Amino acid sequence: MHRSLLLGWLLLSSVAQADTPWPYPEDSPTPSAATTGLAGRVPAGFTRYLVAQGASNAQISPDGRDVAFLWSISGEPQLWRVPAAGGQPEQLTFGGGVTDFAWAPNSATLLVARDLDGNEREGYTLLARDGTAERELLPQSAAFRSFGEFAIDGEQIVYASTERNGTDFDIYVADVADGSTKRVFDGQFGFFAAALRPGGNELLVSETRGEDANDLHILDLESGALRALLQPAVAAAFDSPVWRDDGTGFYTLTDIDREMAAIAFIDARTAEVDILVESATPIDRLAVCDAQRRLIYAINDNGFSRLGALDLETGRRLAVPELPKGVYDLDCARDARRATLRIVGPTTPGDIYLWDFAADTVNKLFTASLGGLDPARHFAEPTALTFPARDGVQLQGLLYLPRRRAPENGYPLVVQVHGGPTAQSRPTFRPIEQYLVNTGVAVFAVNVRGSTGFGKTYARLDNRERRLDSVRDLVDTVAFLSARDELDTSRAAVMGGSYGGYMVNAVLGSYPGVFQAGISIVGVSDWVRALEDASPGLKASDRIEYGDIREPRWRTFYSENSPINNVDAIDVPVLFSHGVNDPRDPVAESDRMVLRLRENGVPVRYLRFADEGHSVKKRGNRVALYQAIAGFLDQELSPDRSAGE
Repeated sequence: MHRSLLLGWLLLSSVAQADTPWPYPEDSPTPSAATTGLAGRVPAGFTRYLVAQGASNAQISPDGRDVAFLWSISGEPQLWRVPAAGGQPEQLTFGGGVTDFAWAPNSATLLVARDLDGNEREGYTLLARDGTAERELLPQSAAFRSFGEFAIDGEQIVYASTERNGTDFDIYVADVADGSTKRVFDGQFGFFAAALRPGGNELLVSETRGEDANDLHILDLESGALRALLQPAVAAAFDSPVWRDDGTGFYTLTDIDREMAAIAFIDARTAEVDILVESATPIDRLAVCDAQRRLIYAINDNGFSRLGALDLETGRRLAVPELPKGVYDLDCARDARRATLRIVGPTTPGDIYLWDFAADTVNKLFTASLGGLDPARHFAEPTALTFPARDGVQLQGLLYLPRRRAPENGYPLVVQVHGGPTAQSRPTFRPIEQYLVNTGVAVFAVNVRGSTGFGKTYARLDNRERRLDSVRDLVDTVAFLSARDELDTSRAAVMGGSYGGYMVNAVLGSYPGVFQAGISIVGVSDWVRALEDASPGLKASDRIEYGDIREPRWRTFYSENSPINNVDAIDVPVLFSHGVNDPRDPVAESDRMVLRLRENGVPVRYLRFADEGHSVKKRGNRVALYQAIAGFLDQELSPDRSAGE
């Protein structure tokens, strides 16, 4: 087919699927070498920021002897293990696709989840503690799966899957010995296995109720009978449930009947909610430790974590160790008096500390690789800023400023928009932001309305017909930052991934003239198509967050208010990136934007990764992507370009 005819067919059909030949082979990136220099005044090459790799998802074994974690130092996420007594980390998995893991109750085995090139259809294998033996439990298939947990005897696992119809998540039990499965409950939209009740045959089930809330039920695994436990009139979240050993109830993080998430104990018979710990800002991490004698938790304070602990026997607050600034993840050994504290922050990609309750000590167990970078020289810590939108809603964000002296007109600016939308820009380690700051570009990681971390009301200010208010917040963000002398907002770009990519697409077309360039990564362009084609996990929450696309009201709303409708108003250069295997936002979402902009003569750079999904995980692809971003911003935000326009 002639290239121009193929372009026309793609535009008319609006269906650029993963198996459709893409007419621009140059958009398929190939990894290239990157500078790693540190000498003199030359900024550190971006490769060093990518090889600055830390631990993610650290979990201590039930017996407290080992800590397993995911680490991408080899080029993509793999499972590693380090002894709790200290020592060298050992790589346990090889090959691709590791997405998650869980310890078996006997600490002798780990369940490892893998997908295929980012398609999020996980299969499960059982891996020996030392990595020397592996057995397939559930093979990869066309179904989406969500792991729940092991039974306390380790003989079964519970999980949710879309195997029945490809759309709805049902509850399954699998036998660990032979891999046989049994569907025990047929769900509609999103029903997920949360926690098995001790001493019985009941499962706490979470039913999705929007992106920031869920209802709770108790499922009898023998009869399949489901009993509603908590379905509050105003939707609430119930996160990280942990059963008390006597099975009378469970500890959880919840914002039921309140703005900020607190720690509660919920009676499994009466559904009575007893608040144990509350704070002026949300509590977002919880672990039950020390033979259920204490809780440890993390409070989210303007994005930074604060550690807390509670004696469950006396109700007294306990002393906690001082830790580096950042965002904390917590995990406790079931059969030992130990916990892990994973810390990721502006100066570390992910360190692991071991808290020994018996010895009352905290020691660093794992130190992230910094790629030869000096935190004092190459990493910046942000300042939290709060400011009003035009309608009075208080917005928040984190400002990262370069260490070098500002140019006469101020630093060029990148406004970074997080995904979600129910998520939060927090002071974690993001290589691209730290690299940009090191090269003299200021970064403002904004939390527009709809972000989490600021209360339940704030998180819902962008729901349904208020979706466009959050796009307008980006305009108000630039207006606020324009008053700061150290920033040059005449040289400003907007960058975001996933929902943040949608925000880029939307603001460039709805408010031309605010930004001089845009970077859209796996972003939505047509909400009707995106909501229809979303993966089952997203469909379960989208109907409340966005409105049910099957209803004419919402179909009309999104037909009129999708970025593709305003694409002809975009007149600044845009860089797009998308994985062909993306099950959340199909690659067609970026394809159609690219085709229209190129037809209009707008400069476009597109990185269309054939072996990635919703995120770019392989190091070679990450180098290609972030080198492209750095080069794009250097060109589009340079003083010479700004002066000539």
